[in-house]
Amino acid sequence: MKSSQIIAGAIALFAFGGAFVLMNRAKPVQPVVVQTAPPVQRTDLEQVLVASKDIPLGTQVQELDMAWASWPRSNTAEGMVLKSTEPNALEDIKGSVARGQFFKGEPLRRSKLVKGPNAGFLSAILPSGSRAVAINIDSTGSTSAGGFILPNDRVDVIRTIRSGQGEGGYTSQTILRNIRVLAIGQRIEEKNNERVVVGSNATLELTPRQSEQIVLAQRVGQLSLVLRSMFDANAENAEAPDGDQEQAPALSIVRFGVTTSVNRR
Repeated sequence: MKSSQIIAGAIALFAFGGAFVLMNRAKPVQPVVVQTAPPVQRTDLEQVLVASKDIPLGTQVQELDMAWASWPRSNTAEGMVLKSTEPNALEDIKGSVARGQFFKGEPLRRSKLVKGPNAGFLSAILPSGSRAVAINIDSTGSTSAGGFILPNDRVDVIRTIRSGQGEGGYTSQTILRNIRVLAIGQRIEEKNNERVVVGSNATLELTPRQSEQIVLAQRVGQLSLVLRSMFDANAENAEAPDGDQEQAPALSIVRFGVTTSVNRR
């Protein structure tokens, strides 16, 4: 054997031994421990009554429309129906009318349900102290913003009457402002994203005094609905000022096709 081969073998043996020693001295790799959140304990859950499917406004709730669902106790809110306090809620609520829409999985609330022998769908959604009054409108939409007024929109009510100042003279006056529309025809809600609703009458949500005012106004003139912006929904409902009050809006008088504006005295 040549001396060069002996030297190469010795070097390889030395390197192998060194590597072996280093591998035995290296610390073993520690396994990674993944910490998971502790499971929610049964004592932290509450059985809450929820809608088992979408429940439209004005629907009479049946037992199959409801179900008990586990809900974190810390997230329960006032008005929810809890099984711990109302174990017979399914039977008690069955037959109630929904005063608002519920979506699948949404907790049912007593404030949005009404039950009784006279709980019709319209009387159910009508707030306490309010009145529902229907007025005649043109089914083509000429007196209801082209038919684009939908249930739950806000409108102003304008009355148009003959002014008595010459043949063909008319006067327009806003008599009610920011009024909620309950229904157009027999429709109390928008369906299938339809943006145009037509009908021969519109049902408005009014106070008792406004009800008297609009019934009289309909007898002596034509009523038109003017659509308001949705951003005005929270504005205070207000009746239009009387004609003899200061700062009353101007009147539009049409004579022979010519429109003029005059200030009220």
